[in-house]
Amino acid sequence: MEKIVFFDIDGTLLDEHKNIPAESVEAVHRLKEKGVYVAIATGRAPFMYEHLRQELGIHSYISFNGQLVVLEGEIIFEEALPERELDTLREHAQRQGHPLVYLNETKMTASEEDHPFIAESIGSLKLPYPAIDPVFYKNHPVYQALIFCEEHEEDQYHRSYKPFRFVRWHKYSTDVLPARGSKARGIQKMLDHLNIDRENAFAFGDGLNDSEMLEFVGTGVAMGNAHPQVKKVADTVTDHVSKAGLAKGLKKVGLL
Repeated sequence: MEKIVFFDIDGTLLDEHKNIPAESVEAVHRLKEKGVYVAIATGRAPFMYEHLRQELGIHSYISFNGQLVVLEGEIIFEEALPERELDTLREHAQRQGHPLVYLNETKMTASEEDHPFIAESIGSLKLPYPAIDPVFYKNHPVYQALIFCEEHEEDQYHRSYKPFRFVRWHKYSTDVLPARGSKARGIQKMLDHLNIDRENAFAFGDGLNDSEMLEFVGTGVAMGNAHPQVKKVADTVTDHVSKAGLAKGLKKVGLL
Protein backbone atom coordinates (compact mmCIF):
# COMPACT_ATOMS: atom_id res chain seq x y z
CA MET A 1 0.00 0.00 0.00
CA GLU A 2 1.78 3.14 -1.22
CA LYS A 3 1.94 6.14 1.08
CA ILE A 4 2.88 9.76 0.46
CA VAL A 5 3.92 12.62 2.76
CA PHE A 6 3.62 16.32 1.90
CA PHE A 7 5.85 18.78 3.74
CA ASP A 8 5.37 22.52 4.01
CA ILE A 9 8.66 24.46 3.97
CA ASP A 10 8.77 27.47 6.31
CA GLY A 11 8.23 26.43 9.90
CA THR A 12 8.04 22.76 8.92
CA LEU A 13 11.13 21.72 6.96
CA LEU A 14 12.95 24.98 7.75
CA ASP A 15 13.32 26.46 11.22
CA GLU A 16 13.00 30.14 12.14
CA HIS A 17 16.53 30.76 10.84
CA LYS A 18 15.65 29.15 7.48
CA ASN A 19 17.88 26.17 8.16
CA ILE A 20 16.76 22.55 7.93
CA PRO A 21 17.52 20.63 11.14
CA ALA A 22 19.82 17.64 10.72
CA GLU A 23 17.15 15.37 12.25
CA SER A 24 14.72 16.43 9.52
CA VAL A 25 17.19 15.69 6.72
CA GLU A 26 17.81 12.23 8.14
CA ALA A 27 14.08 11.59 8.60
CA VAL A 28 13.25 12.49 5.00
CA HIS A 29 15.99 10.21 3.65
CA ARG A 30 14.81 7.36 5.89
CA LEU A 31 11.25 7.83 4.61
CA LYS A 32 12.43 7.51 1.03
CA GLU A 33 14.48 4.41 1.88
CA LYS A 34 11.30 2.83 3.26
CA GLY A 35 9.51 3.46 -0.04
CA VAL A 36 7.32 6.32 1.18
CA TYR A 37 6.74 8.93 -1.54
CA VAL A 38 7.85 12.42 -0.44
CA ALA A 39 6.70 15.77 -1.86
CA ILE A 40 6.74 19.45 -0.91
CA ALA A 41 3.62 21.61 -0.60
CA THR A 42 4.41 25.30 -0.22
CA GLY A 43 3.30 28.82 -0.95
CA ARG A 44 6.77 29.56 -2.31
CA ALA A 45 7.74 29.73 -5.98
CA PRO A 46 9.97 26.89 -7.26
CA PHE A 47 13.01 29.13 -7.73
CA MET A 48 12.90 29.95 -4.01
CA TYR A 49 13.63 26.41 -2.82
CA GLU A 50 15.56 24.66 -5.57
CA HIS A 51 18.50 24.14 -3.21
CA LEU A 52 16.21 22.45 -0.68
CA ARG A 53 14.83 20.06 -3.30
CA GLN A 54 18.36 19.16 -4.32
CA GLU A 55 19.50 18.60 -0.73
CA LEU A 56 16.54 16.31 0.01
CA GLY A 57 16.33 14.68 -3.42
CA ILE A 58 12.68 15.68 -3.86
CA HIS A 59 11.43 16.12 -7.43
CA SER A 60 7.68 16.43 -6.84
CA TYR A 61 6.18 19.58 -5.40
CA ILE A 62 3.16 21.82 -5.10
CA SER A 63 4.00 25.52 -5.40
CA PHE A 64 2.03 28.74 -4.99
CA ASN A 65 -0.40 27.04 -2.59
CA GLY A 66 -1.63 24.65 -5.28
CA GLN A 67 -1.34 26.73 -8.46
CA LEU A 68 1.57 24.77 -9.93
CA VAL A 69 1.92 21.01 -9.43
CA VAL A 70 5.08 19.21 -10.58
CA LEU A 71 5.45 15.43 -10.49
CA GLU A 72 8.97 14.06 -10.97
CA GLY A 73 10.02 17.22 -12.77
CA GLU A 74 6.99 17.49 -15.08
CA ILE A 75 4.11 19.96 -14.72
CA ILE A 76 0.80 18.13 -14.28
CA PHE A 77 -1.34 21.13 -13.31
CA GLU A 78 -1.10 24.91 -13.48
CA GLU A 79 -3.49 27.83 -13.15
CA ALA A 80 -2.49 31.47 -13.52
CA LEU A 81 -4.37 34.36 -11.94
CA PRO A 82 -6.65 36.17 -14.43
CA GLU A 83 -5.15 39.37 -15.82
CA ARG A 84 -8.37 41.41 -15.72
CA GLU A 85 -8.96 40.73 -12.02
CA LEU A 86 -5.31 41.47 -11.20
CA ASP A 87 -5.66 44.78 -13.02
CA THR A 88 -8.66 45.74 -10.90
CA LEU A 89 -6.95 44.57 -7.71
CA ARG A 90 -3.83 46.61 -8.50
CA GLU A 91 -5.88 49.79 -9.00
CA HIS A 92 -7.72 49.22 -5.71
CA ALA A 93 -4.50 48.46 -3.83
CA GLN A 94 -2.81 51.58 -5.24
CA ARG A 95 -5.62 53.74 -3.86
CA GLN A 96 -5.12 52.15 -0.44
CA GLY A 97 -1.34 52.46 -0.52
CA HIS A 98 -0.87 48.68 -0.53
CA PRO A 99 1.93 47.44 -2.83
CA LEU A 100 1.88 44.07 -4.63
CA VAL A 101 4.37 41.40 -5.61
CA TYR A 102 3.76 39.05 -8.57
CA LEU A 103 5.26 35.57 -8.82
CA ASN A 104 5.75 32.92 -11.46
CA GLU A 105 7.98 29.86 -11.50
CA THR A 106 11.21 31.76 -12.21
CA LYS A 107 10.77 35.33 -10.98
CA MET A 108 9.02 37.78 -8.67
CA THR A 109 8.50 41.50 -9.21
CA ALA A 110 7.18 44.31 -7.03
CA SER A 111 4.81 47.14 -7.88
CA GLU A 112 7.01 49.70 -6.12
CA GLU A 113 10.50 50.02 -4.72
CA ASP A 114 11.81 50.36 -1.18
CA HIS A 115 8.55 49.62 0.61
CA PRO A 116 9.25 48.55 4.23
CA PHE A 117 6.47 45.92 4.29
CA ILE A 118 7.88 44.20 1.21
CA ALA A 119 11.42 44.42 2.54
CA GLU A 120 10.50 42.87 5.90
CA SER A 121 8.17 40.16 4.54
CA ILE A 122 10.37 39.00 1.67
CA GLY A 123 13.46 39.46 3.82
CA SER A 124 12.01 37.03 6.37
CA LEU A 125 12.38 34.36 3.65
CA LYS A 126 16.07 35.30 3.26
CA LEU A 127 15.33 36.61 -0.23
CA PRO A 128 16.36 39.94 -1.82
CA TYR A 129 13.94 42.76 -2.64
CA PRO A 130 12.20 41.94 -5.94
CA ALA A 131 12.83 43.70 -9.23
CA ILE A 132 10.34 46.47 -10.03
CA ASP A 133 7.66 45.85 -12.66
CA PRO A 134 4.17 47.10 -11.70
CA VAL A 135 2.48 45.38 -14.67
CA PHE A 136 4.50 42.15 -14.82
CA TYR A 137 1.22 40.20 -14.93
CA LYS A 138 0.29 41.72 -18.30
CA ASN A 139 3.19 39.98 -20.05
CA HIS A 140 3.76 36.85 -17.96
CA PRO A 141 1.62 34.21 -16.28
CA VAL A 142 1.33 34.95 -12.55
CA TYR A 143 0.52 32.00 -10.33
CA GLN A 144 0.33 33.95 -7.09
CA ALA A 145 0.41 37.54 -5.93
CA LEU A 146 1.17 39.05 -2.54
CA ILE A 147 -0.55 42.13 -1.16
CA PHE A 148 1.18 44.06 1.60
CA CYS A 149 -0.95 45.54 4.35
CA GLU A 150 -1.38 45.30 8.10
CA GLU A 151 -3.50 42.60 9.71
CA HIS A 152 -7.24 42.86 8.99
CA GLU A 153 -6.71 45.48 6.26
CA GLU A 154 -7.16 42.62 3.78
CA ASP A 155 -10.81 42.34 4.88
CA GLN A 156 -11.80 44.94 2.27
CA TYR A 157 -10.37 42.69 -0.45
CA HIS A 158 -12.20 39.63 0.87
CA ARG A 159 -15.46 41.51 0.43
CA SER A 160 -14.71 42.98 -3.00
CA TYR A 161 -12.87 40.25 -4.92
CA LYS A 162 -14.81 36.99 -4.97
CA PRO A 163 -12.59 35.41 -7.69
CA PHE A 164 -9.68 35.57 -5.22
CA ARG A 165 -8.79 34.16 -1.80
CA PHE A 166 -6.61 36.17 0.57
CA VAL A 167 -4.57 34.11 3.04
CA ARG A 168 -2.23 35.86 5.46
CA TRP A 169 1.26 34.42 5.92
CA HIS A 170 3.09 37.36 7.53
CA LYS A 171 2.01 40.28 9.68
CA TYR A 172 2.58 42.54 6.66
CA SER A 173 1.72 40.22 3.77
CA THR A 174 -1.19 38.18 2.40
CA ASP A 175 -1.23 35.61 -0.42
CA VAL A 176 -3.60 36.22 -3.33
CA LEU A 177 -4.98 32.96 -4.78
CA PRO A 178 -7.88 31.91 -6.98
CA ALA A 179 -11.08 31.37 -5.00
CA ARG A 180 -10.67 27.58 -5.37
CA GLY A 181 -6.93 27.59 -4.85
CA SER A 182 -5.35 25.67 -1.98
CA LYS A 183 -2.65 23.15 -1.23
CA ALA A 184 -5.44 20.59 -0.85
CA ARG A 185 -6.44 21.00 -4.49
CA GLY A 186 -2.83 20.59 -5.57
CA ILE A 187 -2.51 17.46 -3.44
CA GLN A 188 -5.61 15.98 -5.07
CA LYS A 189 -4.06 16.52 -8.53
CA MET A 190 -0.92 14.68 -7.48
CA LEU A 191 -2.79 11.84 -5.78
CA ASP A 192 -4.87 11.33 -8.91
CA HIS A 193 -1.73 10.95 -11.04
CA LEU A 194 -0.07 8.60 -8.57
CA ASN A 195 -3.29 6.65 -7.93
CA ILE A 196 -2.87 7.00 -4.17
CA ASP A 197 -5.93 7.24 -1.91
CA ARG A 198 -6.11 10.35 0.26
CA GLU A 199 -6.37 8.05 3.32
CA ASN A 200 -2.76 7.07 2.59
CA ALA A 201 -1.61 10.69 2.36
CA PHE A 202 0.04 12.54 5.25
CA ALA A 203 0.83 16.25 5.51
CA PHE A 204 2.91 18.39 7.87
CA GLY A 205 2.42 22.14 8.21
CA ASP A 206 2.26 25.14 10.50
CA GLY A 207 0.71 28.14 8.72
CA LEU A 208 -2.83 29.24 7.89
CA ASN A 209 -2.30 28.22 4.26
CA ASP A 210 -1.75 24.65 5.51
CA SER A 211 -5.19 24.28 7.11
CA GLU A 212 -6.99 22.86 4.06
CA MET A 213 -4.30 20.31 3.32
CA LEU A 214 -4.14 19.06 6.91
CA GLU A 215 -7.91 18.59 6.87
CA PHE A 216 -7.89 16.99 3.41
CA VAL A 217 -5.29 14.25 3.82
CA GLY A 218 -5.80 11.06 5.78
CA THR A 219 -3.48 12.29 8.55
CA GLY A 220 -2.66 15.96 9.10
CA VAL A 221 0.19 16.84 11.47
CA ALA A 222 0.64 20.35 12.87
CA MET A 223 4.07 21.43 14.02
CA GLY A 224 4.48 22.52 17.63
CA ASN A 225 5.11 26.04 16.37
CA ALA A 226 1.92 26.03 14.24
CA HIS A 227 -0.74 28.73 14.33
CA PRO A 228 -3.42 27.82 16.93
CA GLN A 229 -6.09 27.51 14.21
CA VAL A 230 -3.91 25.03 12.34
CA LYS A 231 -3.49 22.88 15.44
CA LYS A 232 -7.26 22.74 15.81
CA VAL A 233 -7.81 21.17 12.38
CA ALA A 234 -4.86 18.75 12.53
CA ASP A 235 -5.23 15.10 13.53
CA THR A 236 -2.20 15.39 15.79
CA VAL A 237 0.42 17.90 16.92
CA THR A 238 4.15 17.25 17.07
CA ASP A 239 7.00 19.20 18.64
CA HIS A 240 8.52 22.52 17.49
CA VAL A 241 10.41 22.44 14.19
CA SER A 242 13.68 23.32 15.95
CA LYS A 243 13.18 20.46 18.45
CA ALA A 244 13.14 17.64 15.88
CA GLY A 245 9.38 18.11 15.49
CA LEU A 246 9.30 16.70 11.98
CA ALA A 247 11.14 13.49 12.87
CA LYS A 248 9.08 13.08 16.06
CA GLY A 249 5.87 13.60 14.10
CA LEU A 250 6.78 10.93 11.56
CA LYS A 251 7.38 8.48 14.40
CA LYS A 252 4.15 9.52 16.09
CA VAL A 253 2.06 8.63 13.02
CA GLY A 254 3.93 5.36 12.46
CA LEU A 255 5.88 6.25 9.31
CA LEU A 256 9.28 5.87 11.00
